[in-house]
Amino acid sequence: MNPAPVPPANDTLAPTMAAGPDPVPGGWATRIDAASLLALRHSARFLPASAQQSRSLQSGSTHSLFKGSGIEYAESRPYLPGDEIRHIDWRITARSGKPHTKLFHEERDRTTLLWLDLRSSLFFASRGTFKAVAAARAATLLAWHAIGQGHRLGAAICLDNQHLALRPQHHARTVVQLIGLLSGLSAEQPPGSDNPEQQLEESLMRLRRITRPGSRLFLFSDWNPPSDRLLLHLSQLARHNELLLTMLYDPLEYTLPPPGRYPLQDGERLLLLDSHGKGQREAYRNRFQEKVQHLQNFCHTHRIGFLTCATNEDAVSKLLRLFASPAPTFAADHV
Repeated sequence: MNPAPVPPANDTLAPTMAAGPDPVPGGWATRIDAASLLALRHSARFLPASAQQSRSLQSGSTHSLFKGSGIEYAESRPYLPGDEIRHIDWRITARSGKPHTKLFHEERDRTTLLWLDLRSSLFFASRGTFKAVAAARAATLLAWHAIGQGHRLGAAICLDNQHLALRPQHHARTVVQLIGLLSGLSAEQPPGSDNPEQQLEESLMRLRRITRPGSRLFLFSDWNPPSDRLLLHLSQLARHNELLLTMLYDPLEYTLPPPGRYPLQDGERLLLLDSHGKGQREAYRNRFQEKVQHLQNFCHTHRIGFLTCATNEDAVSKLLRLFASPAPTFAADHV
């Protein structure tokens, strides 16, 4: 089944269509290929040394992607017009009777952490690239960049029945270890928990254990389902760290295929999807829009970067555009 995309009412929901059926060069759309991940080391060189870019994907405003928790205090000086209120040094201000502002510089020992949801359900796409493949490629690009900048690199992977983790290290071999883990994964996973919410929550709780304050975290999932407890873990991580949350989705998740009856099979059951009803189609689209809006509002509240990527988009190209543009505008670059 390969229905043509139907643009939703909100034009920002329509993804950028990839050229051809496979947006990934070489045809790695349905498997995590080690050679393609190793080759991303060259693409990572196009990312800037500092990834402090605009991150508001909700309203078009220009909040910093990374809010500064990974920087070190350098000194304080008298307050000047335009200084941020949150950087006021209240201790010196109280002692001197005059407002002072804290100055910071970049930490030399930064930590980048990658979290990937690679449960069997993410090895899926109605067109383009499997969600899991897109997540693996985007995460590996960021891994190469982190090591190239001298950051400590760690990773955590959520599977159906287990959790994998790499403790943060400085060495380039950490990327190779990550690629080794990723390239061995597929949809063929031993049965896991009957509660997908609990599996994701457990994975994020484990991620919190290896995260130290001031880290940069990149998280990849379809966020299905975004339970309250899962969001609680994310909000706790965001308190002292810098997060970019990427939502991966398939075009069939935001709009039903053209009116008709479609047989669907999950390997065990055969179902018939009837997409004739106009009300049914609108309700289906609205449910997806509500989910996205819920995540956007949550990220806005907790100052978390939010990015979406459809399976018929190239996740690597999207990240390169996100970070490499000198003055990016992301208001329409999302679901």
